[in-house]
Amino acid sequence: MKWKIPLFRSYWEEDDVESVTKVIRRGTYWAAGPEIEQLERGIADFVGSKYALSFNSGTSALHADLLVHNITKGEVIVPSFTFIATANAVVLAGARPIFAEIEEQSYGLDPEDVKERITNKTKAIIPVHYGGGPCKEIRALREIADDHNLLLIEDAAESLGSKIGDEMVGTFGHSSMFSFCQNKVITAGEGGVIVTDLEKIYQKLKLICSHGRLETRENYFSTTKELDYIQVGYNFRMSSISAALALSQLKKINKIIKLRRERAEYFNKKLSKIKRIKTPTEPKDCYHVYQMYTIQLEDNETREKLQQNLTKAAVMTKVYFEPIHLKTAYGEKFNYKEGYLQRTEEISKKVLTLPLFPTLSYKEIDYIVDKIKNCCG
Repeated sequence: MKWKIPLFRSYWEEDDVESVTKVIRRGTYWAAGPEIEQLERGIADFVGSKYALSFNSGTSALHADLLVHNITKGEVIVPSFTFIATANAVVLAGARPIFAEIEEQSYGLDPEDVKERITNKTKAIIPVHYGGGPCKEIRALREIADDHNLLLIEDAAESLGSKIGDEMVGTFGHSSMFSFCQNKVITAGEGGVIVTDLEKIYQKLKLICSHGRLETRENYFSTTKELDYIQVGYNFRMSSISAALALSQLKKINKIIKLRRERAEYFNKKLSKIKRIKTPTEPKDCYHVYQMYTIQLEDNETREKLQQNLTKAAVMTKVYFEPIHLKTAYGEKFNYKEGYLQRTEEISKKVLTLPLFPTLSYKEIDYIVDKIKNCCG
């Protein structure tokens, strides 16, 4: 379908094109170029972590992070209200995802429910920072992890730049993942990064990311020496072309966030007058970057009617997210059934994500709001 207003448009400026073109015209080091290290240092400095390592996707990054923490068996507590990669990474590493309920304000993991699901097999907790906002109970989840000697790994794929007080998302866990997929706050089309303060984890990630190869100051493509391979690893590397684009985007991340927040504020002002709609809010001390703009309707029937009407108006919307535990692969493999997470399932039936991106015009927002009023006003 040709959308009058798509769900997202990737934001770019001429310097993004120039950054990528520069790497291409260089004619060499399209992989393992200097842009990789520059991006990693830039992300680490922006988030406030000691180390960052880039990957070809956020999914690869999360998978590798689980492996280097030796989460290859046992159980990992995750939300079901997230993109399926959160749970897939756990399964691919060899562990079992244990789905827990979310709270209703930030859609983050509910600490009380998490505590109920901890067993002697639990190895880690992976909270998700939903849609550009911080998981408001992340500090409580870190306390639970520490009390039970568990790892806390943040899935912050959608929330680069969000924070609680002065603490950036990505600094609460033992390690954290961000994504550079095409609809994220900054993007390289695809890509991801792990941040951590633990040097041991960083060094292990480097091995997993690049075939288990032990590299010195010179990388594989710039030395005549034979390098050793000290374990079996993957090729999860980001290309220099992607890194150049992500680095260019990172330089204007505050501008991008400002544009997103302005449009979310305009949406909130317009939609708050409609009683049947709950707009996204910022919990106390939380800073939202609005990677997504998700509203909540009063029931599933209203949500379905609104989505159909917006589709007829050529406005793209999407349900972020339908519960993972009800997907076929997880029902068949782990015997999850409807009713397992009543609150998560209920919320999922009422949410709808509307278009939001830095170049979305206020005229386009007015058009969307008018169509919503016609249905729900």
